[in-house]
Amino acid sequence: MKVTLRQRLKGDKITLYLDYYHQGKRNYEHLQLTLYPDPEKGKLTKEQKEENRKNLALAEAIRSKRHLELQNGIYGFQDQGKMKGSFLRYFEYLMEERKDSQGNYGNWDSVLKHMKKYCKHDITFTQVDKAWLEGFKEYLMKQARTPANQPLSQNSQSSYFNKVRAALKQALKDEIIQRNPCDTIEGIKAGEPEREFLTQEELQAMAKAECDIPQMKTAFLFSALTGLRWSDIQKLTWMELQYSDEIGHYIRYTQKKT
Repeated sequence: MKVTLRQRLKGDKITLYLDYYHQGKRNYEHLQLTLYPDPEKGKLTKEQKEENRKNLALAEAIRSKRHLELQNGIYGFQDQGKMKGSFLRYFEYLMEERKDSQGNYGNWDSVLKHMKKYCKHDITFTQVDKAWLEGFKEYLMKQARTPANQPLSQNSQSSYFNKVRAALKQALKDEIIQRNPCDTIEGIKAGEPEREFLTQEELQAMAKAECDIPQMKTAFLFSALTGLRWSDIQKLTWMELQYSDEIGHYIRYTQKKT
């Protein structure tokens, strides 16, 4: 059973779809993913090339998943066949599903890079057992480094290991594995974040200070006085700025964790 990823030029984009035979019939699955074709003049932009790379990676992950599903269904080796699938490719597939959430996508991407450093080569679901997970946990705590060559913070260690746990939990839902090996492993406890704050006197000094970029000063003071992160401030809408006679102006906002 072969599942082929094909491309077709449609208008000003290249559409991606899968082509395969199943039970004597030819099937097509359109992936709702597109690529930028090479322009007749000039070159693709850096952003267009990056989007092409991501969409091709996602399409290839879907193709591999469909191939495995069809093969397992035909030959009746559902559990054994799926367990031989690539865990790293599956993790990347889950990561690409989060590409619209920049912070979350970045965290999953960091975990994938660390897993590739730890593994040195691809691994199957069969190889992701208790011993592998304990080893990866120890790697995060003792060997992993940030791009600045610093040890990972305790919160990053906890977050990264939880991403692997989440991927295995999803694999259980997708019936790729029959049990989650993480269930018998204690996670990495998150540390208490050390919060920095300014005193009232310091805030007043900041308000009086000169700044070459007034908008930056305004944004900083707004963040300090409301406790909102810059990423949250960027998403604020006028609907979330409200007023009541009892307390005056206030912000009704629910912070979303990534």
